[in-house]
Amino acid sequence: MKILIIGSGGREHALAWKAAQSPKVEKIYCAPGNAGIAGIAECVPINAMEFDKLAAFAKENAVDLTIVGMDDPLVGGIVDVFESEGLRVFGPRKNAAILEGSKAFSKDLMKKYGIPTADYQTFTDPEEALSYLRTAKYPIVLKADGLALGKGVLICGDEAEADAGVKQIMEDKKFGNAGNKMVIEEFMTGREVSVLSFVDGKIVKTMASAQDHKRAKDGDQGLNTGGMGNFSPTPFYTKEIDEFCQKNIFQPTVDAMAKEGRPFQGVIFFGLMLTEDGPKVLEYNARFGDPEAQVVLPRMENDLIDVCEACIDGTLDQIDLKFRDDACVCVVLASDGYPVSYKKGFPIRGLENFDGKDGYYVFHAGTAFNEKGEIVTNGGRVLGVTALGKDLKQARANAYQAVDWVDFDNKYYRHDIGKAIDEA
Repeated sequence: MKILIIGSGGREHALAWKAAQSPKVEKIYCAPGNAGIAGIAECVPINAMEFDKLAAFAKENAVDLTIVGMDDPLVGGIVDVFESEGLRVFGPRKNAAILEGSKAFSKDLMKKYGIPTADYQTFTDPEEALSYLRTAKYPIVLKADGLALGKGVLICGDEAEADAGVKQIMEDKKFGNAGNKMVIEEFMTGREVSVLSFVDGKIVKTMASAQDHKRAKDGDQGLNTGGMGNFSPTPFYTKEIDEFCQKNIFQPTVDAMAKEGRPFQGVIFFGLMLTEDGPKVLEYNARFGDPEAQVVLPRMENDLIDVCEACIDGTLDQIDLKFRDDACVCVVLASDGYPVSYKKGFPIRGLENFDGKDGYYVFHAGTAFNEKGEIVTNGGRVLGVTALGKDLKQARANAYQAVDWVDFDNKYYRHDIGKAIDEA
C-alpha cells in the first residue's frame, strides 16, 4: 500500500513511524512533512490546506490511504474533497469535524444529549459577554469558538482579567476569526486526562489514557501552549472512571453525532476533567492529539493501517484494540520564548544518539533542513523526546535521560513532565 499523511508536526512523525511498521505499507508520503519525517517518508511540498493539489497528488501517485493528522484541514473539509474524488481517507467529514471546529456546537451537543460538561454561555456580542461577566463566579474560563492551535483558552481569576480576555478574543482578534464567537464557562477543578478513541460512525474503541502539560513553564505556570509533554497511562484514570466515561460520555457522544446526521469516523480526542462530581468533558478534538500521539502510538500493539481501514469501513467491532503494559513519557524540547516569539534555524546536535536504542524515540515537530543539509530548528515546539519504561517512573527517568542526548541553541523544556506520577 501507498500511504499519504497530511501534516508537519510531531503527531504526523509518530503516525508515519507507526504506519511504517505495517507489513502492508510499501511507500509513505507526507505533505508537507519535516526533516525527521523525511527519514521514513517522501516529503511532498504541498500545504495541508491545498485540498485540490493534495487530492490530485494522491490520484497521480495511486495512494491507497490518506491519514489526516491536522485539525485545520479536517475542519475545512479535506475528507469530503478526497471522498468526492473516490479516494480512501481516514478522518471525519467536515460536518463531523465541527465537533472540534466549534466549541459552541460541541457544548450545545453535550447539553442536548445530557453529556456531563461545565455550565456555559455563548456570545457573539462582546458587550453582552462583558455584561454577563459582571455577575459571574470567578475564576472563569473564556474560549474562542474556533480553532486556535490549542491556545484559545483563557483562565481568568477576576473581572478585570476576564474583561481583558473578552477584548483579546472578540475585539483584538488575538485568535483571528476563531474569536467571532466565544464560550464562557464555569471553571472546573480536578485532574485533566486525555482519552483518544477510534470511531467508525457507530462504535467507539478507546486507546490508552494520557495526561498532558499545557502550560509553558514548570509548575503549570506561564502561557498555554500546544503541549509541553505528556505521559501514558495516567494512574488517575481508573477502571471505575473508564466505565463511567464509556457509558456517559464516549458512546453517547458518538450516538449523538449520528442522530444529528453527522456520523463521526476517525479519532475523537476526549479531553476530560476528573472533578469531585465525576468526569466531565473539557473539550473534544477531531484527531490525534499532539503530543498525545507520541505516547499512545508507541504503546499500541495493533497495525495502525488495519484500525484506520476498519474505521472507514464501519468494521471497528472486528478490531481487538491492544496496548502494551508498559508506560511512555514524552518531553517536548521547544525554542526558548515559545509560545510567543522565538528564533529559528539553529542546528540540532545529537539526533544520532537515538539510533538503535530500543524504547527511545525522537519525534520531530518543528524541524527543517538548511542549505548545508543540516537539520535545524523550525518552530516553537522542535522535538518530542519519548521513552518507554516498565512503569511511569522508569519511563520518565528514561525520557529525561534522553533529553540530554540532543541539543540546540535556545533549547527549552519543562523539568516536571509526569511529576504527578509521584503523587499518585
